[in-house]
Amino acid sequence: MKKQFNLTLPVLAVAGALLFNACNSNGTKSTTDTLTQDTSKTTETSAGIAVPEGFTATVIAQDLGGTRHIAVSPKGLIYVKLGKPKDGKGILVLQESNGKAEVKSGFGDYGGTGIFIKNGYLYASSNEEIFRYKLNANDEVVDPTKPEKIVTGLIDRHQHESKSIVLDDAGNLYVNIGAYSNSCQIKDREKGSLGQKGCPILDSAGGIWQFKADKLNQTYKDGVRYATGLRNVVGLDWNKEDNKLFVMQHGRDGLHDLFPDMYTVQQQAELPAECMYALNKGDNAGWPYIYYDHQQNKKIVAPEYGGDGKKEGDSKFINPVAAYPGHLAPNGLLFYTAAQFPEKYKNGAFIAFHGSWNRAPEPQAGYYVVFQAFKGGNPDGEGVVFADGFSGSPENTAKGAAEHRPCGLAQGPDGSLYVTDDSKGFIYKISYTK
Repeated sequence: MKKQFNLTLPVLAVAGALLFNACNSNGTKSTTDTLTQDTSKTTETSAGIAVPEGFTATVIAQDLGGTRHIAVSPKGLIYVKLGKPKDGKGILVLQESNGKAEVKSGFGDYGGTGIFIKNGYLYASSNEEIFRYKLNANDEVVDPTKPEKIVTGLIDRHQHESKSIVLDDAGNLYVNIGAYSNSCQIKDREKGSLGQKGCPILDSAGGIWQFKADKLNQTYKDGVRYATGLRNVVGLDWNKEDNKLFVMQHGRDGLHDLFPDMYTVQQQAELPAECMYALNKGDNAGWPYIYYDHQQNKKIVAPEYGGDGKKEGDSKFINPVAAYPGHLAPNGLLFYTAAQFPEKYKNGAFIAFHGSWNRAPEPQAGYYVVFQAFKGGNPDGEGVVFADGFSGSPENTAKGAAEHRPCGLAQGPDGSLYVTDDSKGFIYKISYTK
């Protein structure tokens, strides 16, 4: 039986308090159409963010530009990737002191999303290329004007173009190449248009590609299509406990708009789920042929490919390991490995939900950071809202007019959690102080 909790803080923007179901028959942790607040007592901080009791959230920087993903070095330098360059700089370097982070320098004349630190290098992506910069003993970039070009020639069709990145411990670089389409229709987003046979988009997009982390000037032919059938991934991370790549997929849009005879506006607002996948080499998550319906707990054949909202998808497509409410736009994923937070957070995942724009006639939703507990390398128990209030008010959330939209996540050397906002360029720092 599902429990319900009362949300006592008016800043919270969670419409209801429904919890994750137990594992269904396919092993996926599935949820209904809202998420619950953390069951511990919450505290509204000076930053306007509600977090569980014992935590504090502060704004350490603001007005930076469109801050996308973030990386914090072992010595505490903060590197932030901007979606678009500001004053000719696409990467900002911040130094934190006395509760504030000041911009120390900037470099890189390209926009983008991905940024990651590994083995003495800073990796950063534009929408077509991936670069790396050598770091010195103080974690500073040695020569910001001369990056090494690791990958070039990635497709950018101005839809789902961001190239998120992560590295494993075996010298491999993983990059999302989003599909430049909603559902691979012959005429994209046109009412009644059917799907392209064989979906040619999947040859160069709609999946995760693997490259060598130290080889220069790689192109598609040098990489491996590590996993396919993923419409668009912005949040991804390497799970060290499971030694596996985990990703968050942005689900498709427009079920009713495109096929009004099969779907109601209510179904369009709630479907499909935003899904977490654990990926092995060669996996196929099924886009555009299927989507995951968290209400039926099934993979459903897409209407463009002969589906009717009930026909179940092929078993060759992998199941998600967790499913969340539709259209919340998961833009950040981070496995927490530090010791500052209480033990229940160790090896669990934080997910930054950027927030919806397309849940009408239902209220818009999201604009929060969710915590998903893990056990033995897999989701365990409830996924709960950990940090909320980024939108500014429940009214802002409902109408999709959020003041701040969570995007990137990083773990600091002291175990604090950093959250970027790509709306007004804020950086939040969440720490456990109890």
